[in-house]
Amino acid sequence: MLKPFELYMGEALEVLRRLPDESVDAVITDPPYSSGGQSLADRTRSTNKKYVLSNVATRRPDFSGDNRDQRSFAYWSTLWLSECLRVARPSAPLVCFSDWRQLPTTTDAIQAGGWIWRGVAVWDKPAPRPSMGRFASSCEFMVWGSKGAMPQREAIGCLPGTYRVNVRQADKHHVTGKPTELMRHVSRICPVGGVVLDPFAGSGSTGVGALIEGRRFIGIELSDEYAAIARTRLEGLELQERVTE
Repeated sequence: MLKPFELYMGEALEVLRRLPDESVDAVITDPPYSSGGQSLADRTRSTNKKYVLSNVATRRPDFSGDNRDQRSFAYWSTLWLSECLRVARPSAPLVCFSDWRQLPTTTDAIQAGGWIWRGVAVWDKPAPRPSMGRFASSCEFMVWGSKGAMPQREAIGCLPGTYRVNVRQADKHHVTGKPTELMRHVSRICPVGGVVLDPFAGSGSTGVGALIEGRRFIGIELSDEYAAIARTRLEGLELQERVTE
């Protein structure tokens, strides 16, 4: 891969099966959680209704694939994680975002997919959704592992286990989009110049963070609307870098 990024439109499993063996240096992704509620009725609501407060005026496009039950979520996750394992080079790291509801299932699926589970890092969100009389859900999780042995990499250094990063509306392009600053930090687990793969690219924040940090990027996105947003952001960043060279 010589270009800074490749963005494929399509279903993740279908596209992953077309990618060559051992061709990426890290997998960093934020898949649909199929969460947002305790009951089937809660989980099958639109993603805007599940994840966006009613008093928030901005409405972004909904996305699909977010209404699986626990069993199908675990099975589906194992399938795409297995394909990512094939595509990853030996020792490549994996970082998969999860919320508290899907954390146990995600740790199981990563191991069922053939990865070595190595830990859980935390994204500490300073302004979580309020929940009176309860503990706030003020963090999301990054379940991480590797394809086989993972040697020490002095050039990368010791990455923090907790990231405290605000969500800024000007930087939020997806219903459940992660801050670009956060994705910049997380992409540093990939060696400089390496290729980061995100099978659920959304609005492209993983790719933008990776490119800013000197990595390359392969993204896959099912939604036409979000793929267009991601491509615009990635191409804009690439053009900006050319102008400043």
